[in-house]
Amino acid sequence: MNPNTTFVVVANSNVEVPTASSISAWLEPYGVQLSDLQVLQIQNYLGILVFWNHKFNLTSVEDPQEIVSRHFGESFFCAKFMPAEKSRLADVGSGAGFPGLALKIVRPDTEVFLIEQDTRKAAFLNEVARTLHLESVKVLRTHYETLNPDFGDFDAVIARAIGNHKTLLRWASPRLSPSGRVILLLGLEDATKLTHLKDWHWSQPHPMPQSSKRVIIVGNVTK
Repeated sequence: MNPNTTFVVVANSNVEVPTASSISAWLEPYGVQLSDLQVLQIQNYLGILVFWNHKFNLTSVEDPQEIVSRHFGESFFCAKFMPAEKSRLADVGSGAGFPGLALKIVRPDTEVFLIEQDTRKAAFLNEVARTLHLESVKVLRTHYETLNPDFGDFDAVIARAIGNHKTLLRWASPRLSPSGRVILLLGLEDATKLTHLKDWHWSQPHPMPQSSKRVIIVGNVTK
């Protein structure tokens, strides 16, 4: 991290976070243009994350610049693969809210469902959504495979480091809208294996900025 970076204190958490100019510079490789409000939301989100992370293990990444780049930057990069219009998004295994809750900052018109079975992480997600005044965000404290069948018709299902991708795809297939898609953040080797699965049409892997190993792939159910 640049030793000349200055910090500000986020009132809601009493935690020092990077300044707006530092955050904007760190996110530049991800091709996102942020308003002053969005940068402030990132600062508050980051402050809450650092504060909670002192008590609970929400993320192993502790350096502020790496959090902004690895968590927020990669989440925001996913926005280019989202439907252009207002949509319903399910983030499976949301954890600390990446990518789903972070995506809500740059796509505020999206209705977001955060599926997270860990009680403390679910509480954290609710706290961030409340503090940032993010509307149309619902935290579902359950494992995705036991989610009520009434939740579906998603325009996008997104997951990061979920593990068993084949199980996720079987779950997602009947829950997608007719034009719905699955967006996966994963390693290149895993992405290559998935592109050979039948019943799915996959995009070419999209390299993640600032990474030589992580990619994004987008899949649609074949008709």
